[in-house]
Amino acid sequence: MVHDPLRTRPAGAGQAPAGDSGERVAKALARAGVASRREVERLIEAGRVALNGEVLTTPAVKVEPGDVLTVDGEVVGEPEPARLFRYHKPVGLVTTHKDPQGRPTVFEALPPGLPRLISVGRLDLNTEGLLLLTNDGGLARELELPATALVRRYRARAHGRITQERLDTLKRGVTVDGVHYGAIEASLDKVKESPPGSPSGANVWITLTLSEGKNREVRRVLESLGLKVNRLIRLSYGPFALGTLGVGEIEEVGPRVIREQLAAHIAPENLPKGERAQWRRPAVQVQRRAPAQAESERKAEAEAPKKKEYKPGWAKPKAKPAGRAAPPPKGAAKGAPRSGPQGGPKAAAKGKPRPSGSPRADGRTPGPRGPKAAPSPQGRHGARPPGRPRSGGPGRRG
Repeated sequence: MVHDPLRTRPAGAGQAPAGDSGERVAKALARAGVASRREVERLIEAGRVALNGEVLTTPAVKVEPGDVLTVDGEVVGEPEPARLFRYHKPVGLVTTHKDPQGRPTVFEALPPGLPRLISVGRLDLNTEGLLLLTNDGGLARELELPATALVRRYRARAHGRITQERLDTLKRGVTVDGVHYGAIEASLDKVKESPPGSPSGANVWITLTLSEGKNREVRRVLESLGLKVNRLIRLSYGPFALGTLGVGEIEEVGPRVIREQLAAHIAPENLPKGERAQWRRPAVQVQRRAPAQAESERKAEAEAPKKKEYKPGWAKPKAKPAGRAAPPPKGAAKGAPRSGPQGGPKAAAKGKPRPSGSPRADGRTPGPRGPKAAPSPQGRHGARPPGRPRSGGPGRRG
């Protein structure tokens, strides 16, 4: 399907009936990543697909090598090897390429640099979690079919009251509004009761495992049990799990994993080669500060008072308690009066030296101070002089 503007178009080539050679147009567009086969049939009915310049009106047409296929006027290239991506869909996005109501879509939120992708199944507006995206419509169709029986695992938070015995009844299947749903394994993980006296019920967390994936299946089945789902997260789809993928992030599955897990669902000529994924998540760019802002911040740091640093082993000075008088300076006399609440006239008089001959407090007048008395013969500490015997004891003479 290479565009050649000089190629002569045979008459009626765009409406040629399907023969033995070539590939059906729906399958060719699906392999090219335009849409799933069912979506391609809708595109043909809307008159948006052309083969060699002729608008198709039926999907019963085969494409041969060298034919030119266009969708909405854009030439469709040759199909690439199958690629698969894990996407953590957030709440509030519609799983479609174009929404008639103008709501934001999953494909509008994808980062640039990705190939044209289609979704494997759908997640409704208020459902979050793992959504598989691929460039191979045939692979998407295979993974969606109930006959493939790929296991989907969900975690739901619902409002109401339920027991494990009632959840076990879903293993036999259930019919809701005329639609039969197959076996579902449900386990009650957590129950959070409302405060006493509150008219509301409890919030419960339930893990569900199913293999059909019909439209709004989890919500309708739990509503039939009297529960109202207020949050729904898809945890896994087949062998692929949500894991630690952040909300809104996308990651490509490596070619080796695709060959090991999905070889039975992909044509041999469409299997990817190599070991590494082609697309990698772009690195997060760190926003740098403007030079003027950085200079002002440096000046502010330089002018700010620096905290006193202590060497290892130094003790920090203790804060002085309030109300206690400061000790006198080292050079002050012993009798100097202290300043503080303890000082007063009496303390000041006590510490003041008296002149010689001044009257005492008891009324007596001491005489003038004379020279100091000679030291006692016993010495300062009461030791006896040498040669004198002790009083009493065996050394006493009579």
